[in-house]
Amino acid sequence: MRSWLETVVIGLNLCPFASKPFRDGRVRVLVSEAKTGIELLTDLQLELARLADTPVTELETTLIAIPQMLADFADYNDFLDDVDALLDEYEWSGEYQVASFHPDYQFAGTLPTEAGNYTNRSPVPILHLLREDSVEAAVDSHPDPDGIPEANVAKLEAMSLADRRALFSFLSR
Repeated sequence: MRSWLETVVIGLNLCPFASKPFRDGRVRVLVSEAKTGIELLTDLQLELARLADTPVTELETTLIAIPQMLADFADYNDFLDDVDALLDEYEWSGEYQVASFHPDYQFAGTLPTEAGNYTNRSPVPILHLLREDSVEAAVDSHPDPDGIPEANVAKLEAMSLADRRALFSFLSR
């Protein structure tokens, strides 16, 4: 996880907002041992409560790595509905959001091999818990937040297939 964060997310600057909190030690990585949806939702609830109880100066964001379940991207994508339901149930919608990463991530309307899908590919399925206030502040401070996804896709498309395979070697299974 740390290597992926440092090499891909921060190294390629796919998320221009990740470097500072990571460098400041305000990014928590939890490796969930969940094997069922209920166990994973419990981990998610506990981590959201931790974010709520911890000042942003100490904890900016949490990544929940899910190595033991949701290996199938369709199952993972379906589980995101449960994630949204949990946010609504605890009235965390609007306060927190969950970004998604998966080894087989595929944006709607794309082919699995398209370079742009790599922007959200990770070593294992991940739920990235973000504070809405932090997202808004980051977006407000960026000169072109709407251009980030296009720039990321262009960056990955400009790489050779060999370079992309080397950078994302963790995807070979």
